[in-house]
Amino acid sequence: MSLRQQLRGTGVALITPFNSDGSIDYDAFEKVIDHVINGGVEYVVALGTTGETPTLHKEEKIALANFTYDKVAGRVPVVVGIGGNNTAELVEELKSFPLDKAVAVLSASPYYSKPSQEGLFQHYKALAGVSPKPILLYNVPGRTGRNLNAATTIRLAKEVKNIAGIKEASGDMAQCMEILRDKPADFLVVSGDDALTLPQVACGMEGVISVAANSFPRLFTDMVRNCLKGDFKAAKELNDRLIQGYEFLFAENNPAGVKAAMAELKLIGNYLRLPVVPVSAGLQQKIKEYVKNLK
Repeated sequence: MSLRQQLRGTGVALITPFNSDGSIDYDAFEKVIDHVINGGVEYVVALGTTGETPTLHKEEKIALANFTYDKVAGRVPVVVGIGGNNTAELVEELKSFPLDKAVAVLSASPYYSKPSQEGLFQHYKALAGVSPKPILLYNVPGRTGRNLNAATTIRLAKEVKNIAGIKEASGDMAQCMEILRDKPADFLVVSGDDALTLPQVACGMEGVISVAANSFPRLFTDMVRNCLKGDFKAAKELNDRLIQGYEFLFAENNPAGVKAAMAELKLIGNYLRLPVVPVSAGLQQKIKEYVKNLK
């Protein structure tokens, strides 16, 4: 099965549950893995930025990756997030990180440094040259401060052998359509915006790597499946029920919003690592009522 076939549909960027003392709550993490797989997701992404990876130590990342492989146990494919703004350090990490059981690496583009498009190209070319698994680009300019534009994405797709796809979260529908028009046939394009997934699949994307699927996997995966089979009437009915949820999850911070929802579902404790803090009391109450009433 090709990577495009394996990663068609809904992937979920797994949160990292913590205990009140800040340590990783592995019992809750196992519950989350079972919750999303039983909810129908096609694959999971461990160590994405939704997992608060900037606050995780190297040893914790390795332990989380291995725990994910063990608990997923082949039920769905696993993608591992390895990204950052120090290219040389990432090159070394890719050489040694446990990736045997992963199908791909999702790599967020460099943050803060704001490299040129040529800098972004050379960064990803360097990672692809050493990665033992295919690289999925991750464009999220709202967080990184620099857009990976359509021309650079297509150049990477056509010129760098080990670049297999992109999680596109620019929110720019014109840019998304340009990528979909010009990409190679075997290049995977998935959404990185829960709230835009329906129209983006309508434009030709093959799914999404989702935050909301942590908390509402069944509704969300059903919505995406309806999109992929072209039943947009059924997809819209499900998406209409989720729109307010998207708003609440991202109103103050991700993953603070989705962790608040998952705490209401009794899956995790509502703990985060600084500088991220739990959502405000007012938003928590709105999330509580939304979760309670979501059918």
